[in-house]
Amino acid sequence: MENNFDKIVEALLFSTDEPLASEKISGVLTFVSPEQVKAIIDQLNQKYTDNEHAFRIREIAGGFQVYTLPEYALWIENLWEKTRWQRLSRPALETLAIVAYRQPIVKGEIDKIRGVQSDGTLKTLLERDLIEIKGREKSPGRPLLYQTTEKFLSFFGINDLKELPQLEELKTVLEAEGVSARDELNLEKVLESPLVLENLEAPNRVFDQPQGES
Repeated sequence: MENNFDKIVEALLFSTDEPLASEKISGVLTFVSPEQVKAIIDQLNQKYTDNEHAFRIREIAGGFQVYTLPEYALWIENLWEKTRWQRLSRPALETLAIVAYRQPIVKGEIDKIRGVQSDGTLKTLLERDLIEIKGREKSPGRPLLYQTTEKFLSFFGINDLKELPQLEELKTVLEAEGVSARDELNLEKVLESPLVLENLEAPNRVFDQPQGES
C-alpha cells in the first residue's frame, strides 16, 4: 500500500477544483503525516518535470492544487471560451485591488480612492466570494470592514497575501484576465493613492467581529 501513496495523493488532487491542505490529505491517508504529503507532492512534481507533463502541483491558498503550465493556456482558453466564468468588470477589479492592498478597509475609503460609490462592485465581489466582511470598525456609524478571501488567493494563484504582486505584476495578471488599456483600468491611480501607499499592510484597526450580518 505504501507504494501507492503517491498515486492516492495524485488522485485526490485531480478529484477536486479547490486547493487541498496537506493536513486534509493526511487525514484521508491516515498513515501519512502532512510533512510526508508535502514530500510526496515534491516527488510527483519532479516526475511531472522529468516526463515533461503539461501540469504541476502548486501550493496555493493554504493547500495544493493541480495547475496546467502557462504555455498551454491558449488551447485551454479556446476550449472553455463559451462556458468560461464571467470576467470581472473594470470597476470590480479596481475595487478588488483596493481591498487586497489596503485590507481591512471600509467602503468610505474605497469610494474616496475610486471617486465613485462602490456599493454595486462590493456586492458583486461578495457574491463571487472574492471578499468578505471582517467585522465593523469601532468608529462613528460602525462601518463594515472588507477583506479578501481564500478564493481570492486561488483567483490570483498565490498562497498567501505576502505573495501579492507588485503593481507591474498585477497589471500583467489583470491583462491576462481580459483587462487591457481600452478598459481604462487605472491601477496607478488606484494603488498609488495616499490612502493605499500609506501602509500596504493591514492598518491597526479596532473592529468588532460580524455577528449575523445581513
